[in-house]
Amino acid sequence: MARGLKKHLKRLNAPKHWMLDKLGGAFAPQPSSGPHKSRECLPLILILRNRLNALTYREVIAILMQRHVMVDGKVRTDKTYPAGFMDVVSIPKTNEEFRLLYGTKGRFLLHAIAGDKTKFKLCKVRSVQFGTKGIPYLNTYDGRTIRYPDPLIKANDTIKARS
Repeated sequence: MARGLKKHLKRLNAPKHWMLDKLGGAFAPQPSSGPHKSRECLPLILILRNRLNALTYREVIAILMQRHVMVDGKVRTDKTYPAGFMDVVSIPKTNEEFRLLYGTKGRFLLHAIAGDKTKFKLCKVRSVQFGTKGIPYLNTYDGRTIRYPDPLIKANDTIKARS
């Protein structure tokens, strides 16, 4: 028996909001582990290939390895990096910036943004706890840990964080 997580994802088992066609091959890109859950994210390769019209898988890898794509202000070279809700995907070479949002049908949309809107993102607070020596901290849905938050912030609140 194999040990650990499966490294493959069949195309028919991929989340429906990825909008993959049924006959486009046998496999879909399995998201890497990261800040968003695998069922609540969109791998970078699908953003570039299916939504922003890069031609092929190899072309997407070439774009990523040339360090042209940034997610939340950090360069990402992993083709299956999980970009999720409210993440800012920017391509500085073409001066394009997009925020990943949900549409009315529950699918991811790439909403073009500009200016000051790229500098922040809204994060949902998962929990507020006390660490060692009584230092308060909070955890957000996208894996951030913020120390010394405002004492009025509780779980399930939404905060505005710099990206």
